[in-house]
Amino acid sequence: MSSTNSYEHLLPPSWKAQITAWLAEDTPSFDYGGYVVGEVEREAFLLGKGKQTAVLAGSPFVTEIFAQLGCSVEWHVREGDTFEPVKHIATVRGKARFLLLGERIALNLLARCSGIATRSKRIKDLARGYGFTGTVAGTRKTTPGLRKGFRLVEKYGMIVGGIDPHRHDLSSMIMLKDNHIWSSGSITAAIKQAREVGGFSLLLDVEVQSEAEADEAIAAGADIIMLDNIEGEELVRVSRALKEKWRGQRKFLFETSGNITEDNLQERAINDIDILSTSVVHQSVQHIDFSLKIQKPTA
Repeated sequence: MSSTNSYEHLLPPSWKAQITAWLAEDTPSFDYGGYVVGEVEREAFLLGKGKQTAVLAGSPFVTEIFAQLGCSVEWHVREGDTFEPVKHIATVRGKARFLLLGERIALNLLARCSGIATRSKRIKDLARGYGFTGTVAGTRKTTPGLRKGFRLVEKYGMIVGGIDPHRHDLSSMIMLKDNHIWSSGSITAAIKQAREVGGFSLLLDVEVQSEAEADEAIAAGADIIMLDNIEGEELVRVSRALKEKWRGQRKFLFETSGNITEDNLQERAINDIDILSTSVVHQSVQHIDFSLKIQKPTA
């Protein structure tokens, strides 16, 4: 990231309203704990814990959570940087009851977002170590509805971790999968109908199950051909054969996806493929452990 840019600048105008909604959801009526601690001014240390090197992701959200509660956050680790536990990540200052109102929302969000960024960086680093020079991407298998706006946090974590977030929703790219194709009658028919309404500005990604289907998708004008669950020698053979067949006639990218894990990443991270997309960077990801500790006042 350039020194003049900030990941926060990617976020849409609605993101701060979403944080307001999270705060409202977390305290729907009385704040009993807040009554106990009152409004004495306190300082709290945000600590990065756990047992692994981690990537910090989600700091703009945390800053806004506490800002809406009248608290300030001083960051000691930059967004996107790695840190070794236990690390003093930030210092939060404000009235005790407001520090505690924001605590759990901030920690949960930071744990999830940093976990995704950490795994994203690990997968990309492994792929590069295997010599893969193409695009490493996540998938759209992110969390809908659960705490409105959380999908945005997950996609943001992928970007901070250094990978492509893939499409964000059904409107951001046309993807035709097996159900679309079966319902339309053929790959060619599905692509034709999609082009008629999608126009020139949207890429068209088509999922195929075989070399013959991939060949049909290329002939029909797909921009990206997802070789779904095609692995090993077959993946290499199909991609090389079709790139040679269509050389100079069509421009397209090959994407490999489906059942990609750290254990089989090496056999899928081949440079005959342009895009490697996997949900392993955001599904069942280990969260990064953070805690917020209010400091005892000095005598």
